[in-house]
Amino acid sequence: MEQELISKKELLELTGISYGQLYRWKRKNLIPEEWFIRKSTFTGQETFFPKEQILSRVDKIQQMKSGLSLDELADMFSPSLAESAFTIEDLLRREVSSRPVIEFFMEQNGAVASFSFDKTLYLYVLDQMIRPGDINLDEARMVLKLLEKEYSTVREFNAQLYFIRKFGVSSCFLAAGSEAVYMEEGTNLVSRLDLGKCIEELKIKLM
Repeated sequence: MEQELISKKELLELTGISYGQLYRWKRKNLIPEEWFIRKSTFTGQETFFPKEQILSRVDKIQQMKSGLSLDELADMFSPSLAESAFTIEDLLRREVSSRPVIEFFMEQNGAVASFSFDKTLYLYVLDQMIRPGDINLDEARMVLKLLEKEYSTVREFNAQLYFIRKFGVSSCFLAAGSEAVYMEEGTNLVSRLDLGKCIEELKIKLM
């Protein structure tokens, strides 16, 4: 599944931002280094970006920059997470996760009084997949085990979570970065979540 790209020229024209703004946001880590993709074209080397991700990020920056400094925005977008803890009441009040998903999580891990940011992210991800009926509870266990085992290894990258099915057999995996992913013919992509985007959404809910 090849990711759609947008050229730097198209990005600047479409969003109305300047070359200087784009690279100032890059220096401030508002836009990840790995999103700047150099490719050879008939005119020479050009810079491209993953289209869906860069347009979403620029839109968020433009909406929020009047209320937050660039450093505050960089902290919100950063996958480097501060140590925080949230109670069940916090998560329910801020609509991070539903009670059934929280109860499911505790059935797998035991009852806890509070959740770290990472565990809160797992709850948010599971809720995004269970609530619309994309996955069942057995599949949710698979996703949770994957996140608990491997998320720490991809935390510093723009990780994508993929859930697939083929002939009724389910599987899931994490991809670090925004490179294209190619799947075997007949594979059904059930869900793809951008964990960086999930973190952004989650931080907004927890602010």
